[in-house]
Amino acid sequence: MAKKKRLLWQLFPSYLLITLISLLIVTWYASRSLKHFFLEQTASDLEVRAHLLEKQILEYLNPLDAESADLLCKETGKRASTRITIILPSGEVIGDSEENPANMDTHIDRPEVIQALSGRLGTSIRYSRTLEKNMMYVGVPIKNNSQILAVVRTSIPVSAIDEALKSIQNKILIGGLIIAAIAAILSLLISRNITRPIELIKKWAESIAQGEFQSRPPLDGSEEISGLSQAMNQMAIQLRDRIDTIMRQRNEIEAMFSSMIEGVIAVDTEEHIISMNQAAAKMFACNPSEVQGRSIQEVIRNTIMHQFVKDALSSQEPVEKDINLYSDGERILNTHGTVLRDANMGRIGALIVFNDVTRLRRLENIRRDFVANVSHEIKTPITAIKGFVETLRYGEVKNPEEAKRFLNIVGKHVDRLEAIIEDLLTLSKIEQDTEREETVLTEGRIKDVLQIAIQLCVTKATAKNIQIRLSCKQAITAKINSALIEQAVINLLDNAIKYSDAHSVVQVRARQTERETIIGVHDQGCGIDKEHLPRIFERFYRVDKARSRKMGGTGLGLAIVKHITQAHAGRVSIESTPGKGSIFEIHLPRA
Repeated sequence: MAKKKRLLWQLFPSYLLITLISLLIVTWYASRSLKHFFLEQTASDLEVRAHLLEKQILEYLNPLDAESADLLCKETGKRASTRITIILPSGEVIGDSEENPANMDTHIDRPEVIQALSGRLGTSIRYSRTLEKNMMYVGVPIKNNSQILAVVRTSIPVSAIDEALKSIQNKILIGGLIIAAIAAILSLLISRNITRPIELIKKWAESIAQGEFQSRPPLDGSEEISGLSQAMNQMAIQLRDRIDTIMRQRNEIEAMFSSMIEGVIAVDTEEHIISMNQAAAKMFACNPSEVQGRSIQEVIRNTIMHQFVKDALSSQEPVEKDINLYSDGERILNTHGTVLRDANMGRIGALIVFNDVTRLRRLENIRRDFVANVSHEIKTPITAIKGFVETLRYGEVKNPEEAKRFLNIVGKHVDRLEAIIEDLLTLSKIEQDTEREETVLTEGRIKDVLQIAIQLCVTKATAKNIQIRLSCKQAITAKINSALIEQAVINLLDNAIKYSDAHSVVQVRARQTERETIIGVHDQGCGIDKEHLPRIFERFYRVDKARSRKMGGTGLGLAIVKHITQAHAGRVSIESTPGKGSIFEIHLPRA
């Protein structure tokens, strides 16, 4: 593609060319006019000179005195710097100011002589073989009573005229060059004056295209340029307002889009990603700016997801499905898909919305398990109590000792029910206090709380010959509810004693880091398999259900520990190795 010329270099050469052509035409016309004028003036001058000699020559013609006529020509011609020739009607030359008439040819065929003999003024410009010069000849007839007696011819070299014309042409040329230079400067200034506001408007338009809405430049040009500037200024104002509106709306949409906890992905009809928000990028571990334009199959490696996108693109109605992801653990995404349409209701893609319902589904599972477990935990003692009561009621037991044993069993099951209900009430109270922020926390010594908890559990430990060792500095303090922390430690100690072998050691340790106060209970019991660790703090969750019930637990102890820790804005953790023991730790944040 040829490079486009600037408007300045289109206007300036045009103006300059027009000026030069005009100057050339004027110079040519002036030169021709001057030459014609000079020739006419010279011919007129030669005619006048011939007429001045007319009377004198007439005296030598009647009678004819050739010698006197020749002498007159030579004397007059020398004084007038003009060649004067007298020619008879026969063409014979009888006098000449330059040559001897006897040596001259007949002049009957000369154009000026022919014209003069016809009674008119004869003029001619031609090369003179005698003088070897271009000459202008003027022939004037000498009449006597209407009879032409001779022709007086005057002539001068044309070179004098040419030199005069050349001098004048040189002056005209110099003047023309000066005028051309002035015209070039004026053309350049005029071109610049025309193109400068256009260049300013161009730069202004470029700045608008780059988003820099500068004020309208001062333009004092023509009405058209001023009108164009005003129109563009109005356009720029409207464009800026529209862009501001679009940008504001876009920022609002992007802010809402980015702030959504739901993941959102927009795909086109070819299943290429149009847009993705931060929540979706976090779900699928990718960068939103890098995935734009890539196919959904390339970004998300999940065949169920790919099929869901196809269904969303092909379906006329919204579609919904739960999709499981297995990167960094299992996650459940409740996925909604709907068709994307443009302003003309044409299908342009699909909008996929992801809601991470992993916790919700897990809570639902926990709720179902809880209902099943609590029903089972309560049903077992109730069934036993009902059976023994009915046996006693109908008098099937005759032996008082047997009846007493049955009543003891009923009492144990009642105690178990009471323990379950007490633990449930405790859990409920802790949750309510946490939600209402009614848990009172005060600065207290951790060692004092641990010593009390150990004293309350020492009887059970002694019964199994288990030692409880405490390791805690006196200076360790934390913001705690002493009663709740004491109960949490008691629950951990109770579990450690239950599942530890006789003659083993249970260690209670407390330490502080820059961020946390950590209370740990270490046992040397049977340990817990890794698969049970994520659910160990759920209500009624038992690793070994038969063994747990045999040991008299309600299945709520660790759940109470977790909720007490959460009431302190902390967390609980566990490390366990089957056959080697477990480490339960309560992490309390430092103020």
